Amino acid sequence: MKTEALERYLNSFANQVVKEAKIKLASSKGDTALGNSIRAIVVKTAQGFDTKFYMEDYGEYLDKGVSGNKNEQSYINTAGEKVKSPHKYTTKGPPIDILSKWIKRKGITPKGLGRGRDKKTGQFLSGFAYLISRKIKREGIKSLSFFQKPLGIEYKKLKKGFLTELKLDIESYLTTYYRPK
Repeated sequence: MKTEALERYLNSFANQVVKEAKIKLASSKGDTALGNSIRAIVVKTAQGFDTKFYMEDYGEYLDKGVSGNKNEQSYINTAGEKVKSPHKYTTKGPPIDILSKWIKRKGITPKGLGRGRDKKTGQFLSGFAYLISRKIKREGIKSLSFFQKPLGIEYKKLKKGFLTELKLDIESYLTTYYRPK
């Protein structure tokens, strides 16, 4: 049986989730690299269809948040419920060398904090990057739910229109293969 209408409907669903996630991410974070990496494909399988979503690895951490040593972070899941983040800083915080690059890229010049060299890489590190890393490790990273919310909203819409599209495919199949005399 041909399922063109259903496949088109699932592609429309996936594209709408991606579009809304990119808009939500841009408005809350302004991260264009992560926004450009978000994509979806619909794959036909033996059991039906799979809708798969892809993004950079760190997108999940921004979407669901990361709990710190002192604070627990939570996010809004697809059902609209507040759920505890599955990610947590335990012994290590974010890498100081990456935070140093971020500080330099943003043009932040901290005063009164000396610069030293990393013993492993020999790269210059600021004390400010160390302080930021400690704070993130303690407090965590707040969830943006930029992907979970649009996915939940669009999934509710998907459930309502799914049967209509399936009906169209079945009617098309019946009229193609059963023509009364």
